[in-house]
Amino acid sequence: MLASVATFLAYAIDKRAARFGRRRTPERTLLLLGLAGGWPGALLAQRVVRHKSSKASFQAKYWCTVALHLALLALLILQNR
Repeated sequence: MLASVATFLAYAIDKRAARFGRRRTPERTLLLLGLAGGWPGALLAQRVVRHKSSKASFQAKYWCTVALHLALLALLILQNR
């Protein structure tokens, strides 16, 4: 949950920076935050603050990280059976 909150805030801060022409958060950082467990917060931020939601190249990478995260989670669950 903390990773999702941190990721949501990172997206919101980057959106604000984009609006005011300030230094931006690298896309790689946003994707890594999502991969670290913050992907639900990233998804919420994409919907609420409408950031990175229409950039197709970013969306493709984002959904790949979500799939990778879920695959790793499934692998961990299966190994602990």
